Amino acid sequence: MKIFIVEDNDWYANFLCHHLSRNPEFEVQHFANGKQLISHLEELPDVISLDYELPDLDGESLLKKIQSFDEELPVIMVSGQEDVNTAIEILKAGAFDYIVKNEDAPERLWQAMHRVQKQQKLLKEVKNLRTEVVKQYHFKNQMIGESPALKACYAMVEKAIQTEITVMINGETGTGKEVLAKAIHYNSKRKQKPFIAVNIASIPENLLESELFGHEKGAFTDAQKRHIGKFEEAQGGTLFLDEIGELPLPAQAKLLRVLQEKEVVRVGGNEIVKLNVRIITATHRNLKNAVKEGAFRKDLFYRLWGLPIVLPPLRERGHDVILLAQHFINTFSKDNHLGEKTLSPLAKKKLLSYNFPGNIRELRSAIELATVLSHGNCIEADDLTFAELEEFPELMEEKMTLKKYIQKILQHHLDNNEGNVITTARELDIGKSTIYNMLKSGELK
Repeated sequence: MKIFIVEDNDWYANFLCHHLSRNPEFEVQHFANGKQLISHLEELPDVISLDYELPDLDGESLLKKIQSFDEELPVIMVSGQEDVNTAIEILKAGAFDYIVKNEDAPERLWQAMHRVQKQQKLLKEVKNLRTEVVKQYHFKNQMIGESPALKACYAMVEKAIQTEITVMINGETGTGKEVLAKAIHYNSKRKQKPFIAVNIASIPENLLESELFGHEKGAFTDAQKRHIGKFEEAQGGTLFLDEIGELPLPAQAKLLRVLQEKEVVRVGGNEIVKLNVRIITATHRNLKNAVKEGAFRKDLFYRLWGLPIVLPPLRERGHDVILLAQHFINTFSKDNHLGEKTLSPLAKKKLLSYNFPGNIRELRSAIELATVLSHGNCIEADDLTFAELEEFPELMEEKMTLKKYIQKILQHHLDNNEGNVITTARELDIGKSTIYNMLKSGELK
């Protein structure tokens, strides 16, 4: 670990250098003033021990110059001042540690260097893991298929990767919207920064603002400590807002402001946090219709529209079904040490004749089950079973009014979803107010 000691007192500098050099893993260099340090920053030190009071530059100014060169470079401030407020201000400015020059200073500096070393090892591991994820999510590995519908998607993804444009992904449930969002992120210039995914439909309405924007301690009854929101978590990277069409109108207004101003204020706080986040949204709903119905703000729709990418359903992708199926067979067989397996001609024919209402998610489940059930190295047609849902087999057997048909369909889905109105509205692509009104009138239970 390359350590720069910036200290104008030669005796004290030699004392610190000697003390740290006892560790054979430490390479220590001494600089007598700030200008000398700045001229050698290109040598890329791992950590800097910085005297607070130098003859040419004060510690705070020099800290800012170091941060402008490399904001992640750890700086340990060493000072003769014991003032607590000074220490707090230096730490708030981004210093790794603040050490007072006294008899304990050399040992504290030794410990701080080891903490930096440990932190850097962890950061290196994270970087290596991110590199592996980048390889895994190369979009050619994720978007498997050769159909014209998918090739049109490829072209749009290429444009999304090359630019910073906001992306809106539209597609049925199970078509792989989050996989596509990850493929865009991990092939863009933001790939070494976080990818944060949020499913809007899964967060209770009263917690949405806190989850997205964060909150300060004491902002509400259960706020025991500061909570960093998803926007801040995604700083420098990509925030994927799945099921954006389920965002309630009050939260839409707040989201619009954050996107316009590129800044966020945590609930219960005053501090403005500047944002550098790319937004990718996804929905299975027709947002244009939602805007016409007043369920989605027009100004927010235009802000999010950006580059629209439509993911085709599996039934429109022809022979891609076979390519995807073989990919899932290979992956599952490798993970479970089952040996190589292929699809028989009749199995392929069966796959091509099925319409896959659950799209890729359903195909994967069916293939994994077939791989387990199969004997030898060939998957036969009989090994393939589909969870076809025969909804309302008796629906057409009795004559009813259209209103009664609608009531029966809504009640069926509401029962299946254990009374969850939002999920039911999403499945049927209708406004949740319609269901609430029918519940209130007694037409639904």
